[in-house]
Amino acid sequence: MKVAVLMGSDSDWDVMKEAVMTLKEFDVPFELHVISAHRTPRRAAEFASEAKGKGIEVIIAGAGRAAHLAGFIAAHTTLPVIGVPIGGGALGGVDALYSTVQMPPGVPVATVSIDGARNAALLAVEILALKYEELSRKLKLYKDEMARKVAQKSERIRSKLSEEGLSGG
Repeated sequence: MKVAVLMGSDSDWDVMKEAVMTLKEFDVPFELHVISAHRTPRRAAEFASEAKGKGIEVIIAGAGRAAHLAGFIAAHTTLPVIGVPIGGGALGGVDALYSTVQMPPGVPVATVSIDGARNAALLAVEILALKYEELSRKLKLYKDEMARKVAQKSERIRSKLSEEGLSGG
């Protein structure tokens, strides 16, 4: 099992490191590359077409502005591709979001929110968990812990309301 994390530029690292940290949290092997759909199109096409043969099962591709990386990669592979639109530029990342999410029929790209690299990695883990039972167990523990923390926060807020005489009854 392996995930490829791609960035259109090294300037995307501050966002995409969240994907790397999340994959490490789940002990998912990954490789990281800076590949540009515009500046290195041959390299990008070769990477995408050879990825499956190298054991990669999911690709996460983050890019800003024109953000064609995820779609370009998806056009050259049958692997699932998750696009991460990177914020910034004149439109604050909305251009990257539209470029990533608005794919033509037959070339799907799962797309997360602007700068949503953590969710991209979690989606990759969910995809892999369909095949790898150990990941499925880790994902369940993660979600159980997330729910526990939310319940704790709810209890703290209700206690605070009561202390301040604001409880609804």
